[in-house]
Amino acid sequence: MTSRPTQAQLNLAALASPSPSPRTMRSLRKIQSHHTLSSNTSSDLQSITSAANTDESSLATQQHHHQQQQHQRQLASPARIRTHGRGRSNSDTGSREATLTVPRKRRPARKTGSGIGVKRSLLESYLRDGPLDGNLAEGMQELRYLVLSTRVEADVDGMSTYRVYLWLVLLDIPPVSTDEYLSLIHRGRSPAYTKIRNDTFRTLATDPLFKRRVTEASLIRLLNAVAWKLEDAKGNRRRKSRPSSSRRREMESLIKTPPRIAEEDEDEFVVVDNNTTFTTPFTSTTTTPNDNNDNANARGNESESAIYVQGMNVLCAPFLYAARSEVEAFALFHHFVTRECPGYIRSAMDGVHRGLRLVDRCLEVVEPKLAAYLFSKGMQAELYAFPSVLTLCACTPPLPEVLHLWDFLFAYGPHLNILCIVAQLIRMRDTILESPSPNKILRSFPPLDAKEIIALTVLVVRKIPSPLYAELVNHAK
Repeated sequence: MTSRPTQAQLNLAALASPSPSPRTMRSLRKIQSHHTLSSNTSSDLQSITSAANTDESSLATQQHHHQQQQHQRQLASPARIRTHGRGRSNSDTGSREATLTVPRKRRPARKTGSGIGVKRSLLESYLRDGPLDGNLAEGMQELRYLVLSTRVEADVDGMSTYRVYLWLVLLDIPPVSTDEYLSLIHRGRSPAYTKIRNDTFRTLATDPLFKRRVTEASLIRLLNAVAWKLEDAKGNRRRKSRPSSSRRREMESLIKTPPRIAEEDEDEFVVVDNNTTFTTPFTSTTTTPNDNNDNANARGNESESAIYVQGMNVLCAPFLYAARSEVEAFALFHHFVTRECPGYIRSAMDGVHRGLRLVDRCLEVVEPKLAAYLFSKGMQAELYAFPSVLTLCACTPPLPEVLHLWDFLFAYGPHLNILCIVAQLIRMRDTILESPSPNKILRSFPPLDAKEIIALTVLVVRKIPSPLYAELVNHAK
């Protein structure tokens, strides 16, 4: 019976053998470290000796047995927490699955219902859910009051997730098909394309927020599409304003005319009947007194209408900035210029000029001293308030404040823009009265403060007499 080799003999045999592989040396160092740190060295030596007696084939079997024991200890012991971020290499661990790590906490999802906050605002909830009793008239009144009292929530750039939908509801604008907008774009350049291109590049040129979000190409597309839409409506008005077809009248005259006259000269004849003169069959030459009046009215309407006027680019800019798509901006802008202020986009801009005269008259009622001082310096509203009237104050930065002011105007009527301009003059009252040349001050208005202007406008409304207020409501029609 052979005696079992001692630990010293095993070490000498390992040294006398050919140079082991790096993996074998690492395994030996781990075994030796384990024996050194173990509290019961003798028992560990016995387990190693019995393992060597059981499997005397190779040193690799000892290594495998030791790794299994280490793996069982790790599973039986509490989970060890890593304190460093570097992962262990394959040579330092026998099994990757044995290493336990603490799972990372998932960040709570950011609620984006109101665009900036954690929960929906009262205004947004009411806009989404509608009135509880289904009464739309009372619901609209409540919605307007919420716009005035709570203000639309937006980030520092003025962006809100629901503002554009609020505008669509307040202005009562139905959905517009994307195909309709694309069909207008695909028609190419409108008759007003050159005028549009001369204005778009300088639209809010000094506003970095607008330049970062809205491209000149989108502004050109939208204005060109609106120009085509207005051109089509203009053509429809022309057709409706024309008198009844001359062909029909000629056929009626032929029925009343004796056959011999028609047979004598089919190509050219003259019939005088009821002050109507026809020359050459199936032409449209008429000379009735009523038709002359109708044609004159039609020519007058055509001269008043326009498909683009300077300043429409600035009026269009906030719609593109606030909308989530060009189609929404197109629906808003087209409805606004055709329903709310058609007088602003006529070639003579008669609605704008009426609004300027109303600025002077309202200022006389609210602040007679300030109005008298401005008039004494020859400063009528025509000289300083034209851009503010035409663009609903969109020409005065900052743009986020313009959007808040428009929330109020769309809720209670764009005609209140006249009183918002008066409110801005009242805020500058002391500075204007102390200046010998108020034209220098009024050359550019101070930055908008929508909250203060709205609050002052609400107070000013009470001082406006009913007949003057009725003129305010209708001045842009």
